[in-house]
Amino acid sequence: MNKVTLWRLVAILAVLAVCAVSATPLNKKINLGLDLQGGMHLVYEVDADKAVLSSLDNLTEDLEKFLTSKDIKVRSIVRDGERVILHIGKKQIPDAMKVIEDDYAILELKGQNTDEGSLVYSFTQDYRDRVFDNAISQALETLRNRVDQFGVAEPTIQSEGKNRILIQLPGIKDRRRAINLIGKTARLEFRMLDEKTPVSEAQERGAPKGTEILYEKQLDPVTKKVIGKTPHLVKKKVELTGGMLSNAEVRISQMNMPYVSIDFNKEGSRIFARLTSNNVGKRMAIVLDGNVYSAPVIRERITGGSAMIEGSFSHEEARDLAIVLRAGSLPAPLIKLEERSVGPSLGQDSIDRGVNSIIIGGLIVLVFMLVYYKLGGIFADIALLFNMVILAGALAYFGATLTLPGIAGIILTIGMAVDANVLVFERIREEIRNGKTVRSAVESGFSKAFLTIIDANVTTLIAAVVLFQFGTGPVKGFAITLSIGIVASMFTAVFVSRTFFNWYLGNRRVTRISI
Repeated sequence: MNKVTLWRLVAILAVLAVCAVSATPLNKKINLGLDLQGGMHLVYEVDADKAVLSSLDNLTEDLEKFLTSKDIKVRSIVRDGERVILHIGKKQIPDAMKVIEDDYAILELKGQNTDEGSLVYSFTQDYRDRVFDNAISQALETLRNRVDQFGVAEPTIQSEGKNRILIQLPGIKDRRRAINLIGKTARLEFRMLDEKTPVSEAQERGAPKGTEILYEKQLDPVTKKVIGKTPHLVKKKVELTGGMLSNAEVRISQMNMPYVSIDFNKEGSRIFARLTSNNVGKRMAIVLDGNVYSAPVIRERITGGSAMIEGSFSHEEARDLAIVLRAGSLPAPLIKLEERSVGPSLGQDSIDRGVNSIIIGGLIVLVFMLVYYKLGGIFADIALLFNMVILAGALAYFGATLTLPGIAGIILTIGMAVDANVLVFERIREEIRNGKTVRSAVESGFSKAFLTIIDANVTTLIAAVVLFQFGTGPVKGFAITLSIGIVASMFTAVFVSRTFFNWYLGNRRVTRISI
């Protein structure tokens, strides 16, 4: 055996050993997709129109302050649907229009009434579309962050159509908890309580202007069921939001009760310090998605930029709240359109059928190659087994998710793996029939078939890459296994099989070969 063949054998054994170790259960496991191990399939619609309205609300408040700073008296400014209606002095209409045109290019004039002193504006179509699309993108990213922190292995979270999001959670067991975590808007607000008007009076006569009645749930400490609700008269003005949080984590109080500790970023810390300094002795409501979690009295100025949210949580509830606060609030509500659960029995059945198809298909290929190509078939069969080990090791190393279409990709790989050997063997047969020696025929067979093998596999690899780039979850699973299988096939067909032939021929004189 010459040195080149020896080093090629060493390289093959090294690759095989690395892949075998990677594929063992003691190392990284191959994740199973939703169709194999069961889990949840959810489709949500993002109510992005609400994000447009919310953005318009923020702009309305900002526009009123800006016009006032320009000495333009605003009698009233209200949002009516997706329109902003301003009432100002008749003589100031031209000035207001000029200011809005110069500084608010995202607004377009929809109408005016000089006699009434009113102007009607709305977002430009381009900006409205941008807000709508950003809401979808932000919702997608927020959900990814939440699910990642929830601890689901290899989830599928992707947009579908104009404003829908597909979520697949393999192996999830606590269905209700997952849905609560995903669907929670998680809009955290800090608002001051109106302590001048009794809550009972507000409930009877209606909340005074600029306030609203929100409720704090009272939970049974044992069953955690709602046993009552405490009303609070809360000012509508939001002093601080969860958008300024830098961290949220679960901690345990001296009473051995979990609570959520939150830390603000630099700007949030400054606002929180000013808020607590100006309202010592007053009560501040911590509001999450329209519910009051607590309404503590501000005892002193808080400069550390930290606060706590208490609410008779279980440790699991506190952890989930910390997750959604860290991941950020959703820009718009989610509407659940579809929910399906895939049972583990279906997953096991799919696995069994897939494994059986791989075994049966593989055995048929092995037997055919052995019978038809004899010695060459033995080399091809060994190379095919190497191919399977390399494929399993690569899937485990990259932490790929194996789906039912992925198993189909493995079966296709088995066929493609011997296809390259067939090209080489037929070329060797042709060269022998033309009168060449065995050694020369083998050399010529591999060299002449090389470009054909590369062309065939590279074009298939390009198609697999396109499927991975633009396909959905199951299609991506097929593309991953197919891509890895193609690369492994080229290695085993060109490198491994040729090394076996070089080893067999060696320095001996061979006049005939069984192929």
